[in-house]
Order: sequence, then structure tokens, then C-alpha cells
Amino acid sequence: MLHAEYTEGAAGIDIGSRSIELVVLSPTGEITHQAKVPTTFDPLRQCREILTGVRVRRITATGYGRKLFVKNGILNPCDAITEIQAYALGAAKLYPEARTVLDIGGQDTKVISLGSEGRVLKFEMNDRCAAGTGKFLEIMATSLQVPIEEFGDFALAADKQVQISSMCAVFAESEATSLMGRGEQPQNIAMGLHLAIVERTMAMLSRVGLEQPLCFAGGVAHNPCVVNLLKERIGGRIIVPEQPDMVGALGAAMHGALRRDS
Repeated sequence: MLHAEYTEGAAGIDIGSRSIELVVLSPTGEITHQAKVPTTFDPLRQCREILTGVRVRRITATGYGRKLFVKNGILNPCDAITEIQAYALGAAKLYPEARTVLDIGGQDTKVISLGSEGRVLKFEMNDRCAAGTGKFLEIMATSLQVPIEEFGDFALAADKQVQISSMCAVFAESEATSLMGRGEQPQNIAMGLHLAIVERTMAMLSRVGLEQPLCFAGGVAHNPCVVNLLKERIGGRIIVPEQPDMVGALGAAMHGALRRDS
């Protein structure tokens, strides 16, 4: 994989548990290049791959692998910021009117209350288990033998809602298996699993203080069932970026651009 060479601007790289995203900005703040690769079990190799041919004045890393990236000096000068900072800056860049950011990624869920210019007022993060994350959905999709890319549409075909009481991936899988053994339709079980995630998310939004409009970012924002259920529960405006999993990398690039200019 070869990328065009860039000699100006700043880049942001988001090294997540499931995928790595890259965004390159021009000196005027326009997006000139974007790329995405799976993280795999060798994230440093994947970082080198996605950065092939990319030359920028500064790169900023975010995500769970940010410290590893900086330590190995894959591209210099570089620094790192938290995912909270990155998603706040990225959402504010795309949607200055956004007042709350929800990011549901592969391994964690983040809710951020935004002030002006991407300033973080308050946040909450669930990163202690897979409950309510993309990994939870992936495990459940595998259990129901549905491709993860189709799981949201599969759930939307439900004709009723069933209750899933546990958000632990292990216990929820056991609960789903028990429901199937009693003859419950798999689409209804899938809907119950999506509802459980949304209920958990709504509790986080309530604790942080939901103000609209809400920007829904991260990989799970591709899931149409989660988006629809959130719209029903919130009853207001939800903004889903065209590429919701690029928001963190964009925010990291914004940080680098602002630091260079300061």
C-alpha cells in the first residue's frame, strides 16, 4: 500500500483495539488524506503500513496504542493525547454546534460534554470490560451466526423486544443461548442485545448531562439499529458523521495543527 507524499500540515493517528485510522490536514486545516487498516496483533507494523509515503510536520497519536507509537518514534516529531481530547476536538471541528459526543468503539464507550472550540467540560468512560461496546456486539453476532456488518439490520427485522438482563458478554451469550433454546426468534434476541447497549449508554449520557445536538462517533455508529434506538430514546437531533470512526484521528491531527501554530 502506497500513499501520496505530504510535506505540509499535521497528521493524527488513532490506534484503537480493532482498527487504526489516519487523517492528514493541510496547513489551512482541510483534510487531504484519510486511511484505515485493521489493528491486528502487530499494531506497530500496521502503523508503519498506513504511514507509508506520508510526510508531515507533526503527527499526534491517540487511542489505546498512543504511548507505544510515541515510544517507538515511528514518525517524528510526534506527541500523544487522550481519546477524550481527540474526540472532543474532532467533533468540534466537524460540528461546532455539537454539545455532547458519544463514542462507542471496540473496547470502550465514552461520553463527553463539550464547551466551545472542543473544550471538555465533563466526561465518563467505560473501559473496564466489553459491556456495551463493539466487542460485545461482535461476540453476540458470532453467537447468533450473523456477520457483524449485518447485525444491526438483522436486529431491525425483529417483531418484538425481549429483555436481556446481563451486559457481561459471557452471561449475555448464555442468556441468548437460553432464549434460542426456548424458541425465541434470533432477530428478537439481537434487538434485545442492542436495547441493552442503548440502555447502558443512556445511563452514561444522563450522568454526564445530555445536551443536544449529540455527535455519535466511533465504529458502532455504523450500526443502524443502535442509531435508530438512540434517536427514539433521545427524541432529538443526533449527528452521525459520514465516517464516524475517523473522528478521533481528526481530533489528534487538529491538536497537532494547533500546537504547531501556537
